[in-house]
Amino acid sequence: MGKRLVLGSFDYAKMSTTHIQTKSLKLVLQTPEDVRAFIEGLDPEDKKELSPDWLALVEAATAADSWTHGFALVHLANDVVVGRIGFKGPPAADGFVEIAYGVDPDHQGRGYATEAAEALTAYALSREQVRVVRAHTRPEANASTRVLTKCGFRCVGEVLDSEDGRVWRWEKADERMNQSSDCSDRS
Repeated sequence: MGKRLVLGSFDYAKMSTTHIQTKSLKLVLQTPEDVRAFIEGLDPEDKKELSPDWLALVEAATAADSWTHGFALVHLANDVVVGRIGFKGPPAADGFVEIAYGVDPDHQGRGYATEAAEALTAYALSREQVRVVRAHTRPEANASTRVLTKCGFRCVGEVLDSEDGRVWRWEKADERMNQSSDCSDRS
């Protein structure tokens, strides 16, 4: 059984293994077929941005897995998919897991990324094998840095990511862990 968490306005009781509900969204677990179809629909430039390690996990999958396939962001009021959020793979042995998200341009600026990131972070930290949720952003103040700050993440510094190059690393730890910030003045 996972740990009980309270994160911002997220209602932990509205979480299951197939969907997570927020104020405005339902995060719906994607199947391997859903993700493969999404990848096929991407333009070549966007496909180049995908992690080869993640693509291998998707290709090998036979059943839906929250650590691999992620969630569609479905607006509750009109049942429209407004974006996607997920993990870049299962938790590492040291308890770290990384999230990534995107909201379609027509739906940006409405708080959906913040709602989804808060919910997925709560989901991850409720699992015994996760002690820290991580995210990477471009090394500059932008919409993603504002989202992560609102969700209680702390910028722990600049790193060189093997796939994304120079990025700011953001982390949110289990509430019982202490965090310090090296980038708090940059967001």
